[in-house]
Amino acid sequence: MLGRKLGRDLWRLRLSLFAVAMVGAVGVANLVMARATLESLRESREEFYGRYRFADVFAEVERAPEALARRIAHIDGVAAVDTRVLAAGRAELAGFGEPIRVMAVSLGEPDSANLNAVYLREGRLPAPGERRAAVLSDGFAQAHHLRVGSEVTLVLHGRRQRFTVMGIGTSPEHVAQMDPSAVFPDARRFAVAWLPRETLAAATDLDGAFNSVAITLQPGASEAAVLAALDRVLRRYGGRGAIGREYQRSHRYLSEELRQLDTMARTFPVVFLAVSAFILQVVLGRLVASQREQIGTLKAFGYGTWRIAAHYTGLALATGGMAALFGVAGGMLLGARMADLYREFYRLPWIDFHLSSSLLGIAVLVSLAGAVAGAALPAISAARLAPAEAMRAEAPSSRWVRRAGRRKRLPLGQSHRFILRNLQRRPIRSALTWLGLASGTAIIMMGRFQNDAIELMIDQQFRRTERHDIAVDAVQARGRAAQRELERLTGVLQVEPVRVLPAKVSFRAADYRTAVRVLDDGAQLRRTLDSDGRPIAAPLRGVLLTDYLARMIGAQPGDEILIDPLDARTPPVGLPLVGTTSEPFGAQAYVNAETFDAVFERSLQDAGWLLAVDRRRQPAVLRALDRRPYVAGIDQRGLAIRNFKDGMANTILTFTLIATSFGIVITLGVVYSAARVSLSEQSRDLASLRILGFTRSEVSYLLVGELVLLALAAVPLGFAAGHGLAALLTAGFDSDLFRIPHYIILRTHAFAGAVSLACALACGLGLRRRVDRLDLVAVLKARE
Repeated sequence: MLGRKLGRDLWRLRLSLFAVAMVGAVGVANLVMARATLESLRESREEFYGRYRFADVFAEVERAPEALARRIAHIDGVAAVDTRVLAAGRAELAGFGEPIRVMAVSLGEPDSANLNAVYLREGRLPAPGERRAAVLSDGFAQAHHLRVGSEVTLVLHGRRQRFTVMGIGTSPEHVAQMDPSAVFPDARRFAVAWLPRETLAAATDLDGAFNSVAITLQPGASEAAVLAALDRVLRRYGGRGAIGREYQRSHRYLSEELRQLDTMARTFPVVFLAVSAFILQVVLGRLVASQREQIGTLKAFGYGTWRIAAHYTGLALATGGMAALFGVAGGMLLGARMADLYREFYRLPWIDFHLSSSLLGIAVLVSLAGAVAGAALPAISAARLAPAEAMRAEAPSSRWVRRAGRRKRLPLGQSHRFILRNLQRRPIRSALTWLGLASGTAIIMMGRFQNDAIELMIDQQFRRTERHDIAVDAVQARGRAAQRELERLTGVLQVEPVRVLPAKVSFRAADYRTAVRVLDDGAQLRRTLDSDGRPIAAPLRGVLLTDYLARMIGAQPGDEILIDPLDARTPPVGLPLVGTTSEPFGAQAYVNAETFDAVFERSLQDAGWLLAVDRRRQPAVLRALDRRPYVAGIDQRGLAIRNFKDGMANTILTFTLIATSFGIVITLGVVYSAARVSLSEQSRDLASLRILGFTRSEVSYLLVGELVLLALAAVPLGFAAGHGLAALLTAGFDSDLFRIPHYIILRTHAFAGAVSLACALACGLGLRRRVDRLDLVAVLKARE
């Protein structure tokens, strides 16, 4: 009999329970989407790394003889050594006039087991003797529609050579195909070119030598010991400090992406499932209240307490099962879309997107657990009802309502007092509806805040900190004669040198490998700013750290920071931390040029230059730079901004659409459930008012006004909750690569509030139609 009753209740409440299930499905879909994508990315990455022999340790030198490889191979813990030649340069394509940066990597013998092997999407590796053959990175080739047989011109160390594309592919070392100085991949303006070793060595004057080495470690070997030993071996050859895989740029970017995805998988489903549990508690609480007499009768006929509780728990399980079904299906669709985005962004050869049986089990279990949690209080309330008490009507008001009624009457009309009385009569249900509506607003805000944050990051980094028009990288460090030559170019308004010292920054037991930037007094093209956006002069005696780096090593102004140059030409030097600078990208240190020369007793040559250029003459300046043999790469700040926006646009749009859709589903589910419950509870009263002469509009206003009042009250709470979710996201996404600021503009608040209110109004209008069609005689005949 209870089974038949369960079927009837499910059918009668099908729309309300479906609305609850859709909210729960949002949480399940988010869990499946994030976790399945995360697992698929991790498995695909590890399989690619293993099959194509991704190295464990990397190091660069100025120039080391090839014979040194044998000495490196004898370091305790080293399993394999692969010496290489790397060179930064430029590429030229017919019909594309913008600067293109190139990272050239030497290829080993085609049949040898080289580390960081190339995965070919099409074509082949250059055969022995093919000195003008190249393999291009797949992202660049796809962006420019290049195929096997296409030709490209490369400028390496000032030498312009034409190459035929023999293959297109990628490697574990370049999953994130991006310029080392960039903050975002740009497939149109950056390429990786794998060239024959003899060709690249001849272009860089490294015949019989190497400037890069990759190493794999033996199982159980100490990475720290190998790094220290490798630094000692390479020190006399201009070693720049060996790094482990975790600091390799491409791997680091992908690892941070996986960490952020893991944060989403852990955080968002909890929010959605909690809201679903709240709504389910409201629906089942109303059902228990309306079936008090039935519960009393069942108990009087001998049905036990736990059988009654299990009956109402069965309603929750059915709802949770429906949420799991729709959530898993939606999560698979959204996850496949996310995998496509990652496949475009990170050039993994394959991403085998799939839903594991363990994740499927977790998704179903979480959905059912959330539903049972929402049914707990109503089921316990039904189980505790004594038969005699259940046969009596429920008390119409609480002590709190009676106290409120004794207060001074508010100057409100009768309709408004009716609305407030209904809200006071069910304070818990009203509070849960209020929280649910606020959650929808918060989710919509969270979906749009990233766009606001990205705009602020662009303004901070590319407009206020970096104010140059063109950035130029040198093939090799140059003296001031090159700067004076650039200053004489027609159209160049100002030139500032770029001098960078790779170093380890330490405080107590914490340390971090970074770049120490040397700034001249009065530098204007790259400035250091405080947290309020005001320029900070590089101190005459001390060091500036980015605020994130200072927090990471636990340093405060006044502490002594140890700077240990990685090239080992000078001993470590301690400098006081005199302040911090606020930057959204990277974790750097800044030292005044005069201080650097005096403290380190050396002067750095220019690694590049920042140029302020007359925009009308910028094309002529670019052509003049292109003819300089010492120019390795050229960047335009305007293109960097456009590239950053274009690269983030697809990801942000997808995330915004998903989050906005989720927020709308939550709001509609909450409003619809609350409306159905209110109509069920007040149908007798509303019909009575109609019979007494109230118009349809006046009667409908009593219900619609209640929903609109709750929605209006929920908007401020939703704004606060949206800021809380944004703070949670920014804390979870922070890294030394970039920081997303907690920044939400007024337009985002207005959009989230307007969407939530529109959803509430739409449900209210649908509710009015049901009120207009009330069967007055049938309603008055019913006891409930």
